[in-house]
Amino acid sequence: MRAAVAARYGPPGVVRIEEVDKPAAGQGSLLIKVHATTVNRTDCGYRGAKPWIIRLFSGLWRPRASILGTEFAGVVEAVGDGVTGFQAGDRVCGYCEGTFGAHAEYMTVAANRLIARIPEDRSYVEAAPSTEGSHYALGLFRRAGAKPGQQVLVYGATGAIGSSAVQIGKSLGLSVTAVCGTDHVDLVESLGADRVVDYQTEDFTKDSQRYDLVLDAVGKSSFRRCVRLLKPGGIYISSDLGFMWHGLLFSLITPLFRGRKQVFATPRRDPEAVRCLKGLIESGEFTPVIDRVYPLDEIVDAYRYVETGQKTGNVVITV
Repeated sequence: MRAAVAARYGPPGVVRIEEVDKPAAGQGSLLIKVHATTVNRTDCGYRGAKPWIIRLFSGLWRPRASILGTEFAGVVEAVGDGVTGFQAGDRVCGYCEGTFGAHAEYMTVAANRLIARIPEDRSYVEAAPSTEGSHYALGLFRRAGAKPGQQVLVYGATGAIGSSAVQIGKSLGLSVTAVCGTDHVDLVESLGADRVVDYQTEDFTKDSQRYDLVLDAVGKSSFRRCVRLLKPGGIYISSDLGFMWHGLLFSLITPLFRGRKQVFATPRRDPEAVRCLKGLIESGEFTPVIDRVYPLDEIVDAYRYVETGQKTGNVVITV
């Protein structure tokens, strides 16, 4: 089978399209014929080993997972022993961070991962980016203890995580203010935001409204910049460690004092979160935003585009 292989760490050019062995469904796993996948921040970070600490998890000198890809949409081709709930021919999409493997014509994935059936009216391209951004968005809300009726500001509302956060925030009963650039105001309004702030015409950090939660979906702001936006006891949460890991430092220090605080979270995969996301995807309530679509042969160009930091929503790869 054909796959995008990164045998060493480095820039996008280290990725090569190669012929590799087709995997087989083992105990508790599914064999998926991949029709579409994505390139996202996670793939870029693991491919380039940035930040360097990623190597502690992915391999010090060479990547353990040479075929990246955390999201997929395709067809179940075979079911391993002990698997229930899926059968050959099912159209599914899913998330496989940590094990990766979606940048290939075939992949295997544990059946207990976040795997959802694709709605009948949704294509593989439309379904592929359904899981990574939504997984992080829901995880951040859960870590912050978001409750129905609370006020939340989403900074970076047009990225994969931010556009997911707007939709999932509304599904959780939150009042969502979204921050984006002029060109994307209409898009973000269409996602269901209660209010949109155009950062190109006004400084969102000087907003007169106060929030229970500020979610930095792109990791480009900071607790210090956003603290005045928070209500007493409010929480700032980011999807990134920040410059010199200051986000981690603030998340350790600020909870020691009563009042506003920063929380840093790596979303956990738990049954309740999986059920919630599967329900949103399978019902069609959550619709990922797609920026560009590339064929597998042009995945290097896709990596380069994602690394500009200018994408809107998701970048999809057809396989």
